[in-house]
Amino acid sequence: MAPRKKPAPAPVKCPDCQTGQVLESFQVGGRKKRISDDRQEALCLTCLGTGEAPTD
Repeated sequence: MAPRKKPAPAPVKCPDCQTGQVLESFQVGGRKKRISDDRQEALCLTCLGTGEAPTD
């Protein structure tokens, strides 16, 4: 019989986001550009939206 293959290790989660997306504040207004109390979702720049830790 052939030896059994070991399963690949599970990828390590990104330390910054865990899911691939982060919440960011944003600016609103015409001239004064005040920061809103609301948040919007954005891609995590550490893992570029994959949710896995970078290998570098």
